[in-house]
Amino acid sequence: MCNQLNKMDKNILKTVIVENRHEVEQQVVIPRNFVFEEFGNYVFVGIRRAGKSFLMYQRIQQLLAHGTDWSEMVYVNFEDERLDGMKAEDLNAILECHLEEFGKRPILFLDEIQIVEGWEKFARRLADQKYRVYITGSNARMLSAEFMTTLGGRYIPVDVFPYSFEEFLDVNQTAHGKDEMLTTAGRALIKNRFMEYMNHGGFPESALMPSKRDYLNSVYQKIYLHDIALRNDITNISGLRVMIKKMAEGVKHPLSFNRIAQVVSSTGRKLSTNSASKYVDCAEQAWLITPVSNIAAKTAEREGNRKYYFTDNGFLSLFLVNQESSLLENLVAIALFRRHGREDEVYYCNTPNHEIDFYVPETETAYQVAYSIADITARQRKLSAFKSLPMRLPCKRRIILTLDDEEIIEYEGMQIEVIPTWKWLLQ
Repeated sequence: MCNQLNKMDKNILKTVIVENRHEVEQQVVIPRNFVFEEFGNYVFVGIRRAGKSFLMYQRIQQLLAHGTDWSEMVYVNFEDERLDGMKAEDLNAILECHLEEFGKRPILFLDEIQIVEGWEKFARRLADQKYRVYITGSNARMLSAEFMTTLGGRYIPVDVFPYSFEEFLDVNQTAHGKDEMLTTAGRALIKNRFMEYMNHGGFPESALMPSKRDYLNSVYQKIYLHDIALRNDITNISGLRVMIKKMAEGVKHPLSFNRIAQVVSSTGRKLSTNSASKYVDCAEQAWLITPVSNIAAKTAEREGNRKYYFTDNGFLSLFLVNQESSLLENLVAIALFRRHGREDEVYYCNTPNHEIDFYVPETETAYQVAYSIADITARQRKLSAFKSLPMRLPCKRRIILTLDDEEIIEYEGMQIEVIPTWKWLLQ
């Protein structure tokens, strides 16, 4: 589009708005566990296909059900190819089109607006002029300090993940109340669903699919080729592909950029340390992976040797064969990010003698993840690691999350809770 929309361009925008309106009306929305503030402005950010658009649809349908009609709302999906090339200075045409049709001030729903460079100034102006605005995007930079400063604290930032285990059960119409927990049949069904969730993740569109792998692969390819490679002008596609694969295979282990470059280069694909750093950052911004730093390391060293977890187990399962322990730990990481946040809220703790899988300062809780602690050696290793927590890290709870083991252990003056991960996810 040109700098100022001409008559033909504005007609195209009006057509897109009308067609987007019909699309929203036709969507069958399964409500998610999210409560909207009545007069809040929101920025929803998350991985592609996590359900950000459906949160918008959910809100629009709520408003329609309570008497708000389309004369008071406008929804625009910026991934519509007819809007390719739209500039920040063109965004005001959305208001113009709505005013020309209805003569009213709308509530704005702007889907994947990060495609339009400079969008944040338009969003700031809308908030300053007291519009109600809902925004989605697939790039984590939208929640960066730079963007949030421009938005001036006028928006509520929300991380959107694929379905939680509770939502996954609800969508699959699997009861999970106290009564079901107490019956053998009820627990068995919940645990069967948990294995499905652990192995295939929680993307909303795949939740009811009998075969999920083809869908997961298509979404992954879109993120890998479009959101990471194309958006960031990455030409070493084979190096990027191998890097992601190797990070998935080593998901439980700390990795430096130098180590990542070495591992990729050992396969015959060239990758420099600087490129590894850039590619990892791009994967983070696309929400494919989330880093976890070592809280026991000096602040200046924390970014140099981090663990990286995948935002959904469905992607991780594309790369792993018979690695249930990795899937279980990744699932715990996702749940902790969902509960506490992705940015410096969840850590691991690596000391010279032992490693704690996760430590959350907010709740002063240390977590170990073990597929099973039936093996005496594995049990002792997980228990003894709790002793290695530095004295400067307060610890109110010590938890071992397993596939199905459950008990309370008294160990050297510490109480350690052993909880099945499926049950912990529902707490």
